[in-house]
Amino acid sequence: MSSSDQKPIYVTKSFIPPIEEYQKNVDRAFKKEWLTNRGELVLELEHKLQDYLGVNQITLHTNGTLPIQIALKALGIHKEVITTPFSYVATTSAIIWEGAKPVFADIDEEHWTIDPKRIEEKITENTQAILATHVFGNPCDIEAIEEIALKHGLIVIYDAAHSFGVNYKGESLFNYGHVSTCSFHATKLFHTAEGGASFCNDEKLKHQLFYHHNFGHNGAEEFHGLGINSKMSELQAAMGLTVLPHMEMILSKREAVSKRYEELLSNVEITFIKWRKGATRNYSYFPVLFPSHEIMSQVKVALEKNKIFPRRYFYPSLNKLPYLDHLVTMPIAEDIAGRILCLPLSHNISGSDVDKIIEIIIKEIL
Repeated sequence: MSSSDQKPIYVTKSFIPPIEEYQKNVDRAFKKEWLTNRGELVLELEHKLQDYLGVNQITLHTNGTLPIQIALKALGIHKEVITTPFSYVATTSAIIWEGAKPVFADIDEEHWTIDPKRIEEKITENTQAILATHVFGNPCDIEAIEEIALKHGLIVIYDAAHSFGVNYKGESLFNYGHVSTCSFHATKLFHTAEGGASFCNDEKLKHQLFYHHNFGHNGAEEFHGLGINSKMSELQAAMGLTVLPHMEMILSKREAVSKRYEELLSNVEITFIKWRKGATRNYSYFPVLFPSHEIMSQVKVALEKNKIFPRRYFYPSLNKLPYLDHLVTMPIAEDIAGRILCLPLSHNISGSDVDKIIEIIIKEIL
């Protein structure tokens, strides 16, 4: 097959369940004539996700960014938030959108998550919270972060957008921090086409998150406080209920692809992320770090010539966003952002396609 005939291979691919399975769940909503406002599908999905994930509290949202914003609002965060420069832009944007100020602390060179030593250096009298990302589903140094937070009286919010199904020391990663949030975007492991969730262990805080995501409603005719519309619809929940039974297959196939990459690229001059000891993996991404920006760019161009489209997750380093009040230097994050590529990884990428990707990478590096 010539490259002109080849179908594009993207960094990820949504799992599309059989249409008849989705239709059965959609039919339930249509028969009830109830499409949103916490219908039976949303309630059922909440219960099933609680059981599947082993979490205590869950609130479903219409996307993965609003849960971060609502957590900041519910917790009264309006001053400085120490955060990572190595994440998707939504992490930083949520802080700014809620009227707070992002203060960046650099990442560590092995796990690529926020470095607790750098957090301590950034704390001032205006610091209210730490917003840390479990990047690629790799847990932050939770013990160190929460020790710092306890010492200084800070709130901890985890952006766990990539962390569906990850356990740390035998417990769901979502159970850590004051609040954890997740994305159920169509490109994620588990998805509701578009959606997200927030998790917490405190009943009172759960209630605050809930009324903030539903216009501030406390019952039909009472308003507890300021709110916004972040509710998940029944059609989104229908997709989630359809996707959830396929999760073991999705995870198994992505694991096999990841292990093939690891095996065949182990002798190539690239660096893999170091996974946190005590954590399970969900194979949400396959990031690799090249020796230089030039080699990364060379590999990217070669892949794209063959209709293979990796992504530079995460570039640019967020401290370089042009709309920030002031720019700071984050040497490690900037270096990694300049050399990283996420290789294509999905439940249905073929072995021959994986081998072709590996062949191109080896050819370009050697």
